[in-house]
Amino acid sequence: MKKLTMDDLQPIAEYELGRDAYRKSVLSHKQPRRINLGPDIAVTFEDRTTMTFQIQEMMRAETMTAQAPIEEELDIYNTLIPEPGQLSATLFIEITQEDQIKELLHRFIGLTEGNRLWLEAGGQRSYGQFEEGRSTEDQISSVHYIKFDIPSEMAAALENPAAEVSLNIDMGDYRYRETLTEESRRSLSRDLLPD
Repeated sequence: MKKLTMDDLQPIAEYELGRDAYRKSVLSHKQPRRINLGPDIAVTFEDRTTMTFQIQEMMRAETMTAQAPIEEELDIYNTLIPEPGQLSATLFIEITQEDQIKELLHRFIGLTEGNRLWLEAGGQRSYGQFEEGRSTEDQISSVHYIKFDIPSEMAAALENPAAEVSLNIDMGDYRYRETLTEESRRSLSRDLLPD
């Protein structure tokens, strides 16, 4: 998937004019790409559309107009765009009550180690590769960036309506399996197409 450049972004004033319609379009695009794994985990698969939106919103929030800071954002967010043969995702540990932050995050210490999160397609598994530096022995971030390597057999299974595709998590007492909808599979399959 092609990385983003300055040419893919709109100046803030221009973006502001069409923001409401663009935002609705992006939220619609993201809907089949967001998979809930139980009550506390959500995984959103990222692509050029989701990352363009993130950068545009960052530019808007921080009133970025100079090229250098925008290029810094491009460098950061381009790492979340999948490479060929990959899917890329952001995992959120969703905390709705402030008084439960410490307890809930503690529950997920160890999530980034071993094979606790995987995508399964046609009987094959791809284990999530977590970005380093977002957890320690006694702390964990609520946001994680993940890559899944997708060999050609798994890519074919994603496109095959007869093959079962699921996203899975196993943290001992937090174990969930979510079967992907046809719409989700189609959306993710597009990420694997050559540019």
